Amino acid sequence: MLMGTFSHSLDAKGRIIIPARFREDLGEGFIMTKNVDRCLSIYPQEAWKQFTEQLEKLPKVSNEAARRLRRFYFGNSTVCEPDKQGRVLIPQPLRTFAELTKDIVLVGVDDHIEVWDSEAWTKYGEETDADDLVSGLSGLDL
Repeated sequence: MLMGTFSHSLDAKGRIIIPARFREDLGEGFIMTKNVDRCLSIYPQEAWKQFTEQLEKLPKVSNEAARRLRRFYFGNSTVCEPDKQGRVLIPQPLRTFAELTKDIVLVGVDDHIEVWDSEAWTKYGEETDADDLVSGLSGLDL
C-alpha cells in the first residue's frame, strides 16, 4: 500500500527523487500519467494493469466520454525507470499539465502515487472539508 506525503524538489532537468519507501512498492518500471485532479499519477505495473482493465471495459466507439477518457490516460502515459539515485524524469508535457514548479509533493494514495505542485497541494488541503468528503460517499457502504 502506498501512503504518506513527501516534499521534494524538481531538479533543473525536471527530475524528481522517488522516496525509497515508494520505490520498493513501485518496482523497477512504473507508469506515469495525467490525473483528472490536475496532478500526475504514478502506478506500479500491477496497479496500472488493474486500472487499464477498467478503462478497457468502457465502450470504444459508442460513447464519446469513454473515448475521451481513454485518450486522456493512454495518450498521456509514459513508462518510467528510476536511475541509480532513484530519480525519474517527468516529461515536459506532464510537468506543464500539472503546473509543476520547483517544489512538489508526492502523496501515496493506496495503489498509486500522486505528484502535486506544492502550492496546489496546500490549496487542495485548505479547500477540502472532511464533512463534505463523507457526505459525498453516502450509500457506498464504507
